[in-house]
Amino acid sequence: MDAAPTFREVLEAAARIAPYVHRTPVVSSATLDRELGASVFFKCENLQKVGAFKARGATNAVMALGDEACARGVITHSSGNHGAALAFAAGQRGIRCTVVMQEGASPLKAAAIRGYGAEIVTCPVGGREQTTERLRAESGATLVHPFEHPHVIAGQGTAALELLEDVPDLDLVIAPIGGGGIMAGTCLSVAARRPEATLVGVEPLAADDAFRSLRDGIRYPGVPAPATRADGLLTGIGALPFAILQQHGVEVVCVGEPEMLEACRFHLLRMKLLVEPSSGVVLAALRTLGDRIRGRRVGAILTGGNTDLSWWSAAG
Repeated sequence: MDAAPTFREVLEAAARIAPYVHRTPVVSSATLDRELGASVFFKCENLQKVGAFKARGATNAVMALGDEACARGVITHSSGNHGAALAFAAGQRGIRCTVVMQEGASPLKAAAIRGYGAEIVTCPVGGREQTTERLRAESGATLVHPFEHPHVIAGQGTAALELLEDVPDLDLVIAPIGGGGIMAGTCLSVAARRPEATLVGVEPLAADDAFRSLRDGIRYPGVPAPATRADGLLTGIGALPFAILQQHGVEVVCVGEPEMLEACRFHLLRMKLLVEPSSGVVLAALRTLGDRIRGRRVGAILTGGNTDLSWWSAAG
């Protein structure tokens, strides 16, 4: 396992990626604040380059590469958003990018990856890492892992850094957990800039490995083929993010599919924000926390907006 990044590396990442990514807006909803009895500030990474926070970590990793590594290109495996982010970042530097996706991955996200100029290699379900390692060994490409990578985690931490620059007096910061990269980066920024704030991660009930892992102090494997529409949160929590989340005392909340999809519906109809189900978990969790957030100032990271709206009929 690589060494955990530091907050200094988050600051370095912020400077490194500034020319390439958006500083996304922070928005609120008076309707939602009345419902929750809290002040909630949403960091809109659904409006980020490639439609997801992943642009931050991938860009930081690619821009930190030496010229020799760049000549061999980069490779990763992804359910979609990280693959698009790496393809985008590789394009900014003019280098080759290969993305391994398992069969049945989102066609929308696959189209985006190809649109940014990357090659997609398809593999059977459960074979992403093995396929990626074989191709990496054959090509000599540099692996930019979606979450087990210090530069990726440091880059993801810039979202919370910006959030705290815009709203410094937060009482609680919440973000989704899949592999754990965004939550790990969030820990670094919150610990440095607002250490008194509570840290909460969210995942679907159907993919609850992070909840069980942090509860028991044992990193469990991801749930095989979980039945959830949150396709960006299917991956089990990584070793490096798990260690960081443990160190910072992150609590994990699990939410059901109906609550997650209703949250997506609220964001679109009432806030005019298109978010994917993997982001809808955040509002769903806030609604379950009830009195724990009443009267508090909450920072919430909406991680992505890449969706074909196939969930819409199930959300009504």
